[in-house]
Amino acid sequence: MIIKALELDHFRNYEQLHIDFDHGTNILYGDNAQGKTNVLEAVFLSATTKSHKGSKDKEMIYFDHDEAHICTMISKNDIDYKIDMHLKNGKSKFIAINGQKIKKAAELMGLLNAVFFSPEDLGIIKNGPGERRRFIDMELCQLDKYYLYHLSQYQKILNQRNKLLKDFALSNDLKETIAIWDNQLISYGKSIIERRRLFVKQLNEIIYDIHKNLSGGKEEIEIVYEPDVNDDAFESVLEQNREKDIKYKTTSVGPHRDDISFLVKSSDNDVKIDIRKYGSQGQQRTAALSLKLAEIELVKKVTKDKPILLLDDVLSELDSSRQNYLLQSIGDIQTIITCTGIDEFVNNRFEINKIFKVKNGTIQSEN
Repeated sequence: MIIKALELDHFRNYEQLHIDFDHGTNILYGDNAQGKTNVLEAVFLSATTKSHKGSKDKEMIYFDHDEAHICTMISKNDIDYKIDMHLKNGKSKFIAINGQKIKKAAELMGLLNAVFFSPEDLGIIKNGPGERRRFIDMELCQLDKYYLYHLSQYQKILNQRNKLLKDFALSNDLKETIAIWDNQLISYGKSIIERRRLFVKQLNEIIYDIHKNLSGGKEEIEIVYEPDVNDDAFESVLEQNREKDIKYKTTSVGPHRDDISFLVKSSDNDVKIDIRKYGSQGQQRTAALSLKLAEIELVKKVTKDKPILLLDDVLSELDSSRQNYLLQSIGDIQTIITCTGIDEFVNNRFEINKIFKVKNGTIQSEN
């Protein structure tokens, strides 16, 4: 799988843009706030329909315009595809594949697999559980359309249930309807919990060796899935907490409160520590890098194809050993890297296939 070209029309700070990518390593360099990250964001949108930053559609439209257009040309299994995406102010996205409009985002997911790695991702270990759930959901939604459907339905039911809880003050008769929402919440929630458990198991099979190599053989890592409630107990726990939910007007249990922990032990002892709380910054960053590299390998394993790797100024946040390990690990993957200068790559004798200079919403190829 490769991206051949990208066209932007009134997206972010780009009035018009056409860029042809090499199948290997592509460098976008320039000063900050010139538009480098916006290119990666457009690619990620084409893969997931979502901004990696969680931005709303209207926030990604060029100033004083009502619509933006992203056109991504890709090649997959020697077949060419064109993904058209129109972002409209106050309206739903329009998405077409090879000129044919799709009705649901699920029809797009999996056509283009992308792994995004930014400096913010280095904080995924120490930050709140919401970011770790987002990591799980963004990857699983690309790999598993059933998961995407179940997650989407769960979120809808959860929102409806929470609205109902808030409306109880207006009418006690509404309490009789909560069981209807609970049954649906339990059904979709159990599927989410089961799939997340499998996902963490698959990650553990990959991340162990990566992390051990990154730590120079000094540490071992284990990812632990921490469901807010186990699937077999979801129904009873939800019922036990119903009065509490009514009192506080929100759903207090379910996979929307899940988390994952990262346990690390040194090779010279058997004590495992939760590095979310007790790990050093170095340990947390090593785990975050290991997690992203494991994500790449899992995509390869599941899809039998290579994802597109998007590195957003992340190398400047890593020391030389972690930089080298990352660069050595991505040699056979189409990669788009943003940075402020190319000296760091030259110093590492890193093979660069195509270089682009980014300045104030314009991009110029330099080779």
